[in-house]
Amino acid sequence: MDDIDTSDVVAPALSTPAQWREYLHAYGELAVRADDAPRRWAGHPPATEEAVAAAEARLGLRFPPSYRGFLLTTDGWDDVGCWAGPVLPLARTGWLRDTRVGRDHIELYGEEGGEDDPYVVVFRRVLEITTGEDAWYLDPGDVGPDGEWAGYLFTPKYGELTRFSGFAALWQHNRKTLERFAADRAART
Repeated sequence: MDDIDTSDVVAPALSTPAQWREYLHAYGELAVRADDAPRRWAGHPPATEEAVAAAEARLGLRFPPSYRGFLLTTDGWDDVGCWAGPVLPLARTGWLRDTRVGRDHIELYGEEGGEDDPYVVVFRRVLEITTGEDAWYLDPGDVGPDGEWAGYLFTPKYGELTRFSGFAALWQHNRKTLERFAADRAART
């Protein structure tokens, strides 16, 4: 894994739809100020508890609290910004290893480091949560005491796989980047 310091990324407590709505409204406002989004709310209608349970049954696991709360707020997000694309809706969420991109990553890193390569190990067990130039993954094989799964930001152009404490921390990392973009934009005007 890479050496990017993520210790300054403190994930907010986001496990309920009310918490997520408040966070995502503020995130959307910031994305517009950073000129990284055409609209403030990029969400969808919320997933139902039944739809979340069906996806969990299809994948054979129970989602971590922050991701569940997000899905019960919005079933996907059109554009996270900062090179990550949309957060996938439940119908498109699945194992990275089952995608063409995932198989390509596993093959590439397996050629370099073999089956025990740390990237290969992670790529085989994560859910793909976003698509885009950069991608977010959630790892049910790395669960914290709070029930949150580790989140990963993969930046293929640099070959970096950065671990975060969970889904909310991935959002917070992006938010910090948007804050810098917004400050730079305000300084130019």
